Formats: sequence, C-alpha cells, structure tokens
Amino acid sequence: MKNNYLAQFFGKSQNYTDIPNRLYAEYNVKKGLRNEDGTGVRIGLTKVSDVVGYTQKEGKKEDAPGDLYYRGYSIRDLIANKQPTHGYEEICFLLLFGYLPKKEELSRFCDVLKEMYELPYEFLETNILRTPAKNLMNKLQQAVLALYNYDDEPDDIDEYKTLIKGVNLIAKMPSIICYEYVSKMHYFNRQSLVLHYPKKEYSIAENILYMLREDRKFTEKEANLLDVLLMLHADHGGGNNSTFTNVVISSTGTDIYSTICGSIGSLKGPRHGGANIKVSEMMDQVISEVGYTADRKAVKAVIRKITGKELYDRTGLVYGFGHAVYTISDPRAELLRDVCENVAKEQGKTKEFAFYKLFEDCVKEVIKEDKGRNIPTNVDYYSGFAYDMLRIPRELYTPLFVTSRLVGWLAHNIENKLYDGRIMRPATKYVGENVEFVKADER
Repeated sequence: MKNNYLAQFFGKSQNYTDIPNRLYAEYNVKKGLRNEDGTGVRIGLTKVSDVVGYTQKEGKKEDAPGDLYYRGYSIRDLIANKQPTHGYEEICFLLLFGYLPKKEELSRFCDVLKEMYELPYEFLETNILRTPAKNLMNKLQQAVLALYNYDDEPDDIDEYKTLIKGVNLIAKMPSIICYEYVSKMHYFNRQSLVLHYPKKEYSIAENILYMLREDRKFTEKEANLLDVLLMLHADHGGGNNSTFTNVVISSTGTDIYSTICGSIGSLKGPRHGGANIKVSEMMDQVISEVGYTADRKAVKAVIRKITGKELYDRTGLVYGFGHAVYTISDPRAELLRDVCENVAKEQGKTKEFAFYKLFEDCVKEVIKEDKGRNIPTNVDYYSGFAYDMLRIPRELYTPLFVTSRLVGWLAHNIENKLYDGRIMRPATKYVGENVEFVKADER
C-alpha cells in the first residue's frame, strides 16, 4: 500500500525532473564520465597500473590488442613467470612497493601476511556466525566495518599506517569470505557447519581452497588456477568503478575501512564485479539448449537467440564479451583460457572446455556477421568456468573478486594520499528552473 501511494508522486515527479539528452551536449557534460568515442574521461594520474585497449591517432580512437601492466610489467610476463604457489603475493608486493621483490623480500612479505591470517579473538563468533546474512557482499561490508572496532587507531590515515591496515585486510579476507559462506549455508540452507582455520604454510590461494572444501584437499594445478585468477583481478587501472569509488571516499580523509566498504558496494553491481555470475547463468541456459555440442550451426543459432532477446535475460547481451576499454582482446581472458585448459585436462573436462572455446569463437563470428564489428572475449567469460572447475559456489565469485582487488584499492588509495591529497569535488550543472516559494496552505 505504501509503495503504491509513493508511486503516484514518483510518476508525477517525472514532469518536473526530466533532463533531456540534448542538455548533456549543450553543456558538454560527459555521461558516465565517458567521451563521445567511448573513452573514459581522465580523472587522475597513476603509476600503479595501466589498461591498454586502444590507441589514439590524430585524436581518433583505433582498436588495438589489449594488455594490462602492473607497475610497468605486462601481465603476460608476470603470469608466464609466476611463483609456483605465491604468485598473488608477489603481485601484492609489486603493486604496493613498485618493484618485483627478491626471493628473501617476498619470503619476508609472505611471513607478514601469514602472521595476519587469524581473525581477532571472538570476531568469527560475534561478527559472522551469530549474524549470518542472505547476501555475502553486504555481509562483507559489515565485517570490514566491524574490523574498525578492533583497530587501536582506526582513523589514522597516515600513508604507512594505511598500508599496515590494508595488508591486514588482505590477509584476513580469505577467512572472512569462507566463514561467511559456510555460516550462511548452515543458517539458511541447514547444511552442516564445517570450519577450517587457515594454515600459515599455505598461500592465500591455497588457503581459500583448503578452508572451503570439507576434505581440505586440492591439487597443485587447482591452486595455481586460483592463484592466477587472483593475480589477474588484482588491479585494473585507477578508473574502474570500485577503485575510483575508493579514491573518492578516501579523499575526504575518512578511514580505510570506510573506503574499502564503499568499494565492495561498487563491486557488488552486476555491471562490475558480478558480471561473471551472469556469464555462468547464461551458459547454463545455453548448455540446456544445445548440450556440449560441436555443431557450429547449433551454437550460432543459440547465440542469435540471445542477441535477438529470446534467451536468458532478454537484454540481447552476450555476457563475457565486449569491454569498456579492450577492443580486440582482453589479455586476462587469453591467459586464463590457457590455465583453464590445463585444469580441464586434469579433471577430465576437455569436452566442456572445448565447448566454451567453440562458443567463444562462434560469438565473435556472429557479432562480426550480424553487426559488422569485432568483439573481444573478456575475463568474466572464463573466470566462471574456472570457478566451476574449482568447485567454488557462485555466491563466492564476487567476494573472491574483492579478495583479489583489495590490493589494487589499497595501492591507489596510498598513491592518492601521497601525490594528490585534495578532496575530489567534480562539478555538475544545474539545469532546472528557479521558482518562488509558495506557502503550504496556498499550494
């Protein structure tokens, strides 16, 4: 009843609040902080990472093969030469300190992380087990804010203190997301509650698999796949929505817990961190329609059902394809594809992998044939398949993204503190009319 009552006013309000599209052009306002050619409006300078998806020649945007650089190093080289078990930890060191560590430096950094694995006394019981939540991302925000109360100086935003607090969050996040999940499944789905505490001899990737699985067993290739996923998602430039959100909030002078909480809220959205779930759901329907077929005609037909708004969510979008920056290729998708193939062979899922590869090829052909343009596969396409092989529940896809991206948020947060320091205050243009006030009894 209340909603219907408010709906009357909301419908009427459209007559007063409409902003015509022509005004955006008239006042040179960039919708979504994007230029007319789709490139992003520059909002800062960074040395943390770079996303390369196109070139600009004589002011015109031109498609180009994609690459991702962490502190100047190509992600391709970093993955090709990754540490056997602590690749993500090496990336954390690189993003935070600006250079690749020597073996003893990485070992000491890992020791610091491992000493921070454990949650504060009674934190698990008080803040997770006693208050399970239906949505893990919302619960994750609560848990991060709760850690504020366990910090002796939570509002100290000194750059070094921010680093310590941020590294502490990185170390504890695997335990938090795993415990949140099992708590939810116990409370709402009446499943047995099985808890495993993190092991100091394990990397972050190994501990996630160890804590999630009841038998606590995993293979080296499985741990390597999750390690690669964490590496690929660790950062994506200063302009992605959740990192920008973090820096905007941080610029007010607030604490690191509040900024991370804001970034988590941003990453929850299906247009950002939740996209790989959409891919998995879409592929469920595709496979239910055609199975793991090798028939290209059948695959193209089901793709055209999706683009024709007849299948899945009827938006016409083929999730896992296209990107805001990458034009020809997403390097993360290419790298992840290769690692997925290795694990698929180990698990006897070569048929499933072959279908994903065929579907990928067919999507590109259909878009080229029907719309006359190239479209890249993005990292979300294979990340869902990777998580499925790792037996990771879909509800944890986005919390795992948080676990990985925390270091990127932290690196940009500290960089902005060091080299900018001003509150972010972009301008908007008022395009409404000024009106004379009318007393209540005269309206």
